[in-house]
Amino acid sequence: MSDFTLSTIDIAIMVAYAIFIIGYGLYHAKQKSSEEYFLGGRSLTWPVVGISLFAANISSSTLIGLAGSAYLLDMTVYNYEWYAVLVLVFFAIFFLPFYLKSGVYTMPEFLERRYSVSSRYYFSFITIIGNILIDTAAALYVGTIVLGLIFPNLAPWVIIVMLAFSAAAYTVPGGLNSVVRTEVIQAIVLIFGSIILTYYGLNAVGGWEGMVTQLDELKASGVTDKNAQEAMSIVRDNQGDWWRQYNSPIVPWWGLFTGVPLLGFYFWANNQFMVQRILSAKNINHGRWGALFAGLLKLPVILIMVIPGTIAFLLFREKEVAFQTSAGLCTNLKDCTDFTYPTLLFELLPTGLLGLVVAGLLAAMMSSISATFNSASTLITMDFVHKYRPDMTSKQLVRSGQISTLVLVILASLWAPQIGKYGDLFRYLQDILGYIAPPVASTFILGLFWKRANSRGSIVSLAFGFLMSGIWVFGIVSEVDHWFFQMHFLLRTTVLFVLCVIVHIIASLSAPPPPVEKTDGMTWSPALIAEETAELAGLPWYQNYRYLSVILLIITAVVVGMFW
Repeated sequence: MSDFTLSTIDIAIMVAYAIFIIGYGLYHAKQKSSEEYFLGGRSLTWPVVGISLFAANISSSTLIGLAGSAYLLDMTVYNYEWYAVLVLVFFAIFFLPFYLKSGVYTMPEFLERRYSVSSRYYFSFITIIGNILIDTAAALYVGTIVLGLIFPNLAPWVIIVMLAFSAAAYTVPGGLNSVVRTEVIQAIVLIFGSIILTYYGLNAVGGWEGMVTQLDELKASGVTDKNAQEAMSIVRDNQGDWWRQYNSPIVPWWGLFTGVPLLGFYFWANNQFMVQRILSAKNINHGRWGALFAGLLKLPVILIMVIPGTIAFLLFREKEVAFQTSAGLCTNLKDCTDFTYPTLLFELLPTGLLGLVVAGLLAAMMSSISATFNSASTLITMDFVHKYRPDMTSKQLVRSGQISTLVLVILASLWAPQIGKYGDLFRYLQDILGYIAPPVASTFILGLFWKRANSRGSIVSLAFGFLMSGIWVFGIVSEVDHWFFQMHFLLRTTVLFVLCVIVHIIASLSAPPPPVEKTDGMTWSPALIAEETAELAGLPWYQNYRYLSVILLIITAVVVGMFW
């Protein structure tokens, strides 16, 4: 069995950090009004918005997934990271101004203003389910991996309850301000820990040149079918039938033009979990700067969070391991890649640093959990409770959000143990997202760029997307041997999106055009470019998001080119 014990010093550091984070979150609590509780009083500046977006995105589940995929010499997962820059620039140009100027609390509320209340209810319900199944439960599952290795005698449900209620300890009383303030601290610790781990990992394999040399030698000896250039390339073809799920990289080259943009657009531009931080910005400029800053922070991820997985392959491919997973005993790391990152931590880091980095990893879990709790409770309160009880006071709305959070704690805790049965965490996250994203993305995109889109088109396409997702899930779970159920999830995402767009257009054209109040100020037109140019005229270039976007895109092109 592998040794995953912590020293007394490491445990003391972890406990001290947990106490500090909870106390820091409570210190920054804001709950005098519903706007303070759910949106931090709309007062966040761009550095806080950007770091908070990064921390919420690079959660513990993402960190575990990135390293696990790279262990299999598949670095195509980085395409999700750099592609965020393109999505965020698009988001800052087109969608962000409409969201902030509308003054909405939630993304479903925006859909009601553009379409109808039924669209709002559907999207809110789906988003809440997604928060539980994807973000919160995945973070809790990662907790069972890391803490389960440290404390093997603790039952998984005990670990889940500990993590869930630790995050709820400051989320329930403090609201979004507590969440984002703790995220800033935790993002810094997480980045520091990742840099330290990469440093020790490269030392263990003889530096960058040593890593490249070993990969080339393994290819020459027939141990792998990839040399260093292939193993560290983020663009790769499928093996065999290009459209099939099996024997394929997570992101084949064609995915960059199909499913990846759709998943990215939903995650960054439609998902309440992320957009809530933009809605909390003090003004449009701070929202845009924060979004671009988050994109910049995503670029170094390949060096400090993906490359360690490749290092782990060189170090541990022949090392005997023994991990107790929910699917049984795992004796080979390639069969349980979710354990790659924890293995690196315990094998490479010295006492003291190990406790700090593990604390950072646990902090990332708490960050993700608290963020999803807050966003989901916002949806429940503002999209359901407030709609049925419009006479509720601001204080009552806050209390409703707190109760909702506790309910979500229980639901996510019950689902988290089921994720381990899926096999690979990163595929689980993208697979579930691939069902949720396409109908929603088509509804938002058509709503903003096509004035003829109406409420009938919205609800019919959303319902159609839900039905199609159910058919796919049933066929896949039942292991139906048909090409329709064997598509790569990025292809399935694209097909579902195209079908939803077609259904939306047909349904919209079968009904009268939407009333003026549904499109006035809610749809984009070229005339807005001239208006925006006038608004930006008085700003110096370094505060003009257009110039900043171009600079960010150039930096992105350089980084991507290095690993193409």
